[in-house]
Order: sequence, then structure tokens, then C-alpha cells
Amino acid sequence: MALTGRAALLAALGTLPVGIWEPSWAGILAVNAPLALVCACDFALAAPVRRLGLTRSGATSVRLGETVDVTLTVTNPSGRRLRARLRDAWPPSSWEPGTEVAASRHRLTVPPGERRRLTTRLHPTRRGDRQADRVTIRSYGPLGLFSRQGSHKVPWTVRVLPPFTSRKHLPSKLARLRELDGRTSVLTRGEGTEFDSLREYVPGDDTRSIDWRATARQTTVAVRTWRPERDRHILLVLDTGRTSAGRVGDAPRLDSSMDAALLLAALASRAGDRVDLLAYDRRVRALVQGRQARDVLPSLVNAMATLEPELIETDARGLTATALRTAPRRSLIVLLTSLDAAPIEEGLLPVLPRLTQRHTVLVASVADPHIAHMATARGNTEAVYEAAAAAQAQTDRHRTAEQLRRHGVTVVDATPNDLAPALADAYLALKAAGRL
Repeated sequence: MALTGRAALLAALGTLPVGIWEPSWAGILAVNAPLALVCACDFALAAPVRRLGLTRSGATSVRLGETVDVTLTVTNPSGRRLRARLRDAWPPSSWEPGTEVAASRHRLTVPPGERRRLTTRLHPTRRGDRQADRVTIRSYGPLGLFSRQGSHKVPWTVRVLPPFTSRKHLPSKLARLRELDGRTSVLTRGEGTEFDSLREYVPGDDTRSIDWRATARQTTVAVRTWRPERDRHILLVLDTGRTSAGRVGDAPRLDSSMDAALLLAALASRAGDRVDLLAYDRRVRALVQGRQARDVLPSLVNAMATLEPELIETDARGLTATALRTAPRRSLIVLLTSLDAAPIEEGLLPVLPRLTQRHTVLVASVADPHIAHMATARGNTEAVYEAAAAAQAQTDRHRTAEQLRRHGVTVVDATPNDLAPALADAYLALKAAGRL
């Protein structure tokens, strides 16, 4: 904090012990007028803060977990040299805990009429928009006895995007997709798929694929190969209600659902399918429609960046009605929500037939790995009670999943690390079976 007035002079004099007596201004000037004059000159020679010009440049987005640099340019239009300490303030979640002071504080010297650039390195710990706060500058005189202090508002926003950690699974899923798409010798047959070509029968082929007319015209058995249909419509529905706020490990369930949705979107867009996104609780929180394949993933990532769980119960009827309006034609609706019994039985099941009579429905949910660990606990009374509670929770979850399956819904229930690849596998299985 800057020394001001009498306290600064007492510190400068060094011979007047604080707390013993408190001299008047007249006494100080009479005892050491030359030093007072030096202090006044030091204050006068400190560069003015209000006249400084400040601008920002640099990145405007970063993935969660990565670092990004934002550049602050300080221009000194005055005729005095600027010797200053500067604090570039951002929200606390812009840095990892304990690193804010080192990252946000700078020393700089700017000669008259020149400018200098300072780099603030951000390492955000949460998704969403991080907006720069004020820049506070303390300008010192040549001797450092006095200072001028002021603040400037220099707006800048850095959007922190979902990390998309499941990207590592994409190459293996694309390889499986190429097999389904007929780019290798393994081809599939299913209801609703497109005829591709004929080839020689090999053991293991589905006998329903044998083309008897073509076989009669040649000496070998010929089978038809089939190519999964393209240009199918997929609607990803993120439930952003209160159940998505529950933390599994270090992150809310919503974050794991978004990661799984991104992997499926990347895979489906490569397969030639159209992908839309709907985030809903009691109103639409995000909606992405009609994007071309190359724009799907950037659009989804940008829309998901600012999504946060809402501590309200999801309106299942409103969600269903909005999904039907968003997907008027037959589609694959992927609902990423919780498998808790009450929200499913009281909310989703009564309106589920409206979705299943027109669309293929897939429900994906994040399971807590701690529950499975608790179910195996033994050794003392407390552990046995925990195991019993975990077993009951697992039973309720399995019963809820079975209720959904009886309505023709495909259910994917997996831990955060396994949900994304499991959802991608379920999509590929539906595609291979010709259900899209």
C-alpha cells in the first residue's frame, strides 16, 4: 500500500520513532526541510497514472486445464519515466490456487513516450467466461519514497471451453466406423441399411445376405454387402437440472455428460450424420442446429462452455415437447441425464412413449465409481452398512434401467472415464443394426 503524508515522512526521516511522539508538519519541516523538499520532488516526478494508455491483446479462448497468455500494453504519454508495480486482476478461478499473486503482479519501467508489453498467463480451473477486472498501477518517483496509484478498466474476455478428454478414443471409434462403412472387408447387414455390392461368401456371413440369383449365375456363393445409411439425424439432449450438479469425483455429472456428447458428435459427424444439441431443465439453456460437419464440434464446444447445472427439477414434459419440436423427423435422441429412480419414474417414464413412438431413444447416465467400491467394503460394522446401502443403490439403478429398456430405450450406464467410449459403442451398435 502506498505511504502517504505524515507516515511516509516519518519513515523517510528514520529518526522519529513512531509511537513515542507525533510531530507536527511545522516541526518536521523545521527539523529537516531539505529532506521534505526531496520527498515532494520525488512525488512530483512520479509519472501520472490516469494518463496512461492500456490495451489488451491475445487469446480469447482456452480449453479447461490448459494455459493461455493475455498481453497488456502500457503506453506512457507523459514526459516522466514510469516506474511502477502493476496488478492485472482476474476472477480467482483464472488460476490454480496459490498462483494468483505471482501470475497477476508485474514490475515495469516505461520511458516517456514509449510503451511496454506485459504478459499475464492464465490457467483457468472452471469452464465459462473469465472477464478481466481492473488494472491497478502504483507509480513511484525516482527515489521510491512516494507513489501515485490508480486503476483502469481494460475489458477482455477469455472463454474456457470443455477439455474434451475423450478425444483420445476417437481414432479407435473411427476405425470401427470405417469397418461399418464398407471401407474394409468387414461389412454388415441390418434393417434399413443401403445395398453396396456383391462379394464371395466366407464362413460366418449371415445367410440372409446370400444373393441366390447372382449365385446361380456363377460358380461361387455370392453375398450382398450393406452400407449403413448416412445423413441420419442425431439430437443430443443435455439435462442441466439439479441431478446434473451432483459431483462424481472432481467434476459435476454435467461435465462428464458433455465430454461424452462431444465424442459422439465428432464420431457421428464423420459418419455423415447431422448432429444437433439441446440443453434443457425448465427452459432452453443452449440450442445448436443446422451446422455443417466441419462446424459441428466447434459450435458444440462453444455452446457448452457457459453451461452450468441449475438447482431446479427438470421439467420432463417441457423437455420432451422441445425435443420433438427440434427433431420433427425420425431421429436418434440421446438423452444424457441421471438414472435416479424418482426423476425417471415420476418425470420421464410418463412422457417417454411420445419420444419412442417416433424416434430411437438412448439414455446415457454417469455412474459413481465410489458406489461400486462401497459395495465391496467389509471388515467392520460401518463398512458392512455402507456395502448394504451401496447394493441397494445399485439395485434401484438397475431397476430403473430395466424400466427404460422395456420401453425400447437403449441404456448406457458407465463411470465418468468409461461413459464417452461406451456411448460411442452404443451408437455404432445401433448403426450396425440398421436402427438409425
